[in-house]
Amino acid sequence: MTQTLHPGTTSLAELEAIWRTEGAVRLDPEARRSVDASAAIISKAAKGDIPVYGVNTGFGKLASVRIAPEDTETLQRNLILSHCCGVGDPLEPATTRLMMALKLLSLGRGASGVRWEICALIEAMLTRGVLPVIPVQGSVGASGDLAPLAHMAAVMIGAGEASYAGQTMPGGAALEKAGLTPVVLGPKEGLALINGTQFSTACALTGLFDAWRAARAAVVTSALSTDAIMGSTAPLTPAIHTLRGHRGQIEVAAAMSRLLDGSVIRESHRDGDTRVQDPYCIRCQPQVTGAAVDLLRFAGRTLEIEANAVTDNPLVIAGTDEILSGGNFHAEPVGFAADQIALSLAEIGAIAQRRVALMVDPTLSFDLSPFLTPEPGLNSGLMIAEVTTAALMSENKHLANPCSTDSTPTSANQEDHVSMAAHGARRLGRMTANLSVILGIEAMCATQGIEQRAPLVTSAPLQSAMARLRSVVPTLQQDRYLAPDINSAAACVRDDSLAAAAELELTL
Repeated sequence: MTQTLHPGTTSLAELEAIWRTEGAVRLDPEARRSVDASAAIISKAAKGDIPVYGVNTGFGKLASVRIAPEDTETLQRNLILSHCCGVGDPLEPATTRLMMALKLLSLGRGASGVRWEICALIEAMLTRGVLPVIPVQGSVGASGDLAPLAHMAAVMIGAGEASYAGQTMPGGAALEKAGLTPVVLGPKEGLALINGTQFSTACALTGLFDAWRAARAAVVTSALSTDAIMGSTAPLTPAIHTLRGHRGQIEVAAAMSRLLDGSVIRESHRDGDTRVQDPYCIRCQPQVTGAAVDLLRFAGRTLEIEANAVTDNPLVIAGTDEILSGGNFHAEPVGFAADQIALSLAEIGAIAQRRVALMVDPTLSFDLSPFLTPEPGLNSGLMIAEVTTAALMSENKHLANPCSTDSTPTSANQEDHVSMAAHGARRLGRMTANLSVILGIEAMCATQGIEQRAPLVTSAPLQSAMARLRSVVPTLQQDRYLAPDINSAAACVRDDSLAAAAELELTL
């Protein structure tokens, strides 16, 4: 199936589909008119006497150096090769595909001055599975994601490295095996390919998509934990949340109420319960998770705008034929969005970890067995699983420190303020992986706790979520090798199956 990109209006759902599937991607053919028009303007400028940055001049601090028309191709090729300075592990293939699709969206707006052949080659590479090898380190997110995008562009000119048919090989060989021909870059085309925020934005988007699944899972695990410790549902009363007014808080409280509706466990302790209030990790779940939901939605809107944006330089302005230098390549919006996502991940995990700690502690769990094992002492149960959640919670707290405030001058002080959006976005993958484990362990603890309440049972939606978990993680009767169980539970968070089993209604 081929997914058609509509420059300027592509949605988050469409972008997530590109990331999670391997179908072909192409630009809306209607985009060609504006792409060709801007390419003609750049071609004319390259032959003129007026200096135009990156068209007939050098780059960055070398912008004052004039380049002869006969050296245009060499200028653009040298730009790509000299900027292939990325280091570190290769970007995972799915995110590489998303990055390439984002570059298509940007070029397809018709403000970059590239020929349609450039867009067509990216489309063909995506269709035939030629994926550049992109080292993940080297961008400061200022004059675009220069190094990562240069490694993409290198393959397009027959250099660099690419993966094809499950093998890594020289970029030119990959193109040849796929039946594709490298391009010879024209005026500004190399600059258009490497200027832009597509690497940072792709990494931030993947962090957002997995963060949203984690937030959905957290609503389910928090409801499970509430029933496991026989917590009160009174704090979920709609009037409380309406009086505050935050959308995320209102929706999370309503979702938890629906999940817990019909719980026999809940009904069993409405009367005669000597506890007046539950700890904050139970009572304040809508306030905390709801705030995280709001922040994720805000970041999502920022990234949706950025995914549809033109972020290279200079830009061809439609209607006036002007070629203007600006700073759209500065990734500050992406850096801020990544920091916001990181804060949400850290806080969802922080309150979830406290719920895990509550359930394994016999002084706080309202008569659940110590560490949720039927034979405490002989067995340690989920004792060290809780310690693992504490370790990952702490790690995420450290990772949540802002990256966007850590500017440093580069390129002989020409680029004297940078966003650090690239590694700010990349760290989200590590954080979402950590959070999926925390929530997976919470699901294990809560399910174990609810089972100890038998013959009392939880609600039908939560029973479905428990059944999903139990399909991969058996009840813990005696101590066993738990690492595979934890991985299986975390996978139920990452694939959204825990929330789907409970039929949770909460959309980005």
